Order: sequence, then structure tokens, then C-alpha cells
Amino acid sequence: MTGRTLQRYAPSLVLFAALLLIWQFLPPILRVREYLLPGPASVVGAALNFAIPWHVHLWVTTVEILGGFVLAGAAGVTLGGAIAWSATIARALVPFLVVVNTLPKVAVAPLFLLWLGYGIVPNVLIAALIGFFPVVINTAVGLTQVDDELLDLGRVFGAPAWKVFVKIRLPNALPYVLSALKITATAAVVGAIVGEFVASQAGLGTVIVNAQTNLNTPVAFAALLWISIIGLALYGAVDLAARRWAPWADTT
Repeated sequence: MTGRTLQRYAPSLVLFAALLLIWQFLPPILRVREYLLPGPASVVGAALNFAIPWHVHLWVTTVEILGGFVLAGAAGVTLGGAIAWSATIARALVPFLVVVNTLPKVAVAPLFLLWLGYGIVPNVLIAALIGFFPVVINTAVGLTQVDDELLDLGRVFGAPAWKVFVKIRLPNALPYVLSALKITATAAVVGAIVGEFVASQAGLGTVIVNAQTNLNTPVAFAALLWISIIGLALYGAVDLAARRWAPWADTT
């Protein structure tokens, strides 16, 4: 870890360490029972307990999150591009997309399970449904909010509309899209877990439901720990891509 990277993340690391210390030592002082709030040591012990098939649950949840993320990103960029390309398409699509986005996803999840059955596919769709809307909006905004001087330059050189779209509008939209994908990275995690809460045979959400039924709170917290690790890894990957592909823009 370079000095610049350490300086960048030092405040977060210090805050995280302080919260862990408070979490570890304050509940025993206040005589809080472990089944109500287990300490970090108990949570880590449960997360490393190989009697629980963590690898199976991690694999299922990770596939659902990545599938939902990819699907939301692809659909969001496609729809956002269509909205920016044609005002007629925008007038037709935007009200429909707003209605879809306002639907309570917890209520939609049982319908997906009814139509598609148990498994990974309905949870992927739920994750995509929760995460696609920010990508649509940011893509459309990035493609339309272009400096007029750049567009005028394209017209002066006689560039066709498709070339202006590819050479000017798409690079301008890239920071917007990458920023939206950061939101989608976290939303896809929520969507996958919502699907597993409703009904699933495997996955970290299933572990949480079963642990709550058995009052095994350390295991439930351990599943939350693994979920957080997956979410942080996906968010970090998108952030790294943003710094690599759009270094001229601050997408933080």
C-alpha cells in the first residue's frame, strides 16, 4: 500500500477500528447478552466456522449479485442511450421506467419466484430491478449534458450524428455511468438478499433467516459480514475501473 493510498483511506480505517473496539468492549460493560449483540470476535469466529458451508452460500449470493449488477448495467446503459437518442423514445419510456422503479421490490419478489421458481434467476432479476434505474438516468444525463462547443466542433467538421454520439457523447457520459454503477453495486447486493429473504434454498440471506429462527445471532452477523465484503469488493472494482477509464473525472 503506497503512502498516497494509505493517506486516502486512513480516516476510514481509524473510524472502522474505533467502532470495532467500542463494539467489542461496550456490550459486556452494559451487560448486553450475546444473542442480542455478539462481539466482533464471536462474529469472526462464526464466519470462519467451517461446519457451516459458507463457500456454497458465498458462491450463490456472489453469482446473484454479479448477475444483477451486469444485467442492471447493460439494461440501464441501453435504455439511457435510447432516451438520449430520441425524444419520442424518452417520452414513451420515462413514465414506464418511473412506475417500475417505484414498485416495492419486496412485493415484486414473490411474483418473480411464482413465475420463475426457486433458484438464482429470480434473485438476479430482483437485484437488477433495484439497481438499473440510476444507470438509466445517469446515462441519459451524461449523453445529453455535453458542452455546446464540442458539438459545434463536430458540426464544423461535418461529423455524422453517430460519430458525434460515439466520439463526443459517450466519453462525456462515461463518468456519469461509472458513478451510477457504484450505486448499482450496492443496490444489487440489497436486491439479491431481498430475493433470498423471500424464498431461497441457499445464499447468505437464507443463512440469516435460519440463524434468526434459531436465535444464532453470531451466525447472522457473520453472514452480514460476508455480504459486506462482497459489496465492498464490487464497489472497489467499479471505483478502480472509474479511475482507470475516466481519470479526468472525479466519480467519488
